[in-house]
Amino acid sequence: MPPISAVRTPDDRFAGLSDFDWQPRYHDGLPGYEGLRMAFIDEGPEDAQQVFLCLHGQPSWSYLYRHMIPVFLETGARVVAPDLFGFGRSDKPVDDAIYTFNFHRQSLVELIEALDLTGITLVCQDWGGLLGLTIPPEMANRFERLLVMNTVLGLGGGSTEGFDAWRRFHGENPDYDIAALFKTYVPGMTDAVASAYAAPFPEARFRAGVRRFPFLVMTDPEMEGVDVSRRAAAWWSSEWRGMSFMAVGERDVLIPPWLMNRMHEILGIKRPPLLLPEAGHFVQETHGAEVAHAALQAWKQE
Repeated sequence: MPPISAVRTPDDRFAGLSDFDWQPRYHDGLPGYEGLRMAFIDEGPEDAQQVFLCLHGQPSWSYLYRHMIPVFLETGARVVAPDLFGFGRSDKPVDDAIYTFNFHRQSLVELIEALDLTGITLVCQDWGGLLGLTIPPEMANRFERLLVMNTVLGLGGGSTEGFDAWRRFHGENPDYDIAALFKTYVPGMTDAVASAYAAPFPEARFRAGVRRFPFLVMTDPEMEGVDVSRRAAAWWSSEWRGMSFMAVGERDVLIPPWLMNRMHEILGIKRPPLLLPEAGHFVQETHGAEVAHAALQAWKQE
């Protein structure tokens, strides 16, 4: 396989980020991804019994977890929050065609194995769930708990009106203002925070992942990733024995509450979800600490 052409966001784009002082670590030798550097936050003791693996979606990056990371660290756990290729501080392939479900899913599998993560609590939202929820069935011995926010498994069963509009928007506005988008979806967001979300993407050539991801969501049965997602759905509902917690941003127009109710059933979660009437799609941004505390408290009671 020839080397993948990629760009790397200059470090100065990340200078002075609001409430995000953790230093990134990098892995540039993942099998199958030679020549590409993946960035990730890795805080807490390396030998901690519990590891919180926090997976972001599109067009966000690990910055999205800045309100949850301190809560998890307070428990003495290790927290690992990677940036998917094409996002955050990770390298960004410039060819849109590189971005596939399997490309990104396997990169997460390789990172988990490279860091030899065990005792994992999977924390996921948006694409973090589309990808991340398909991984535990194949490495179940590494996972112990699930904290899931607004996300789906890509089962090829159609779309929602809100997501159809999201796709159209990306098709018609491939180089939209990311900071402005976040301020639209999260009313009251400051300019500094919105700029932090836009920091990884200084030019159009850095944005292939942002452009491509909406069209990779598995809304049709023949799309890549549907088969592994269907197997995962069966596994979660019948074989998962770990503890689970769901939080739902009820103002999400992309993944509305009725779809999260369906996910609650698919994932076999016994505890009622934490409903957040004032939260939208980016639950971690507005209610991250609250959700983290609620999940930890719920697990103490089990």
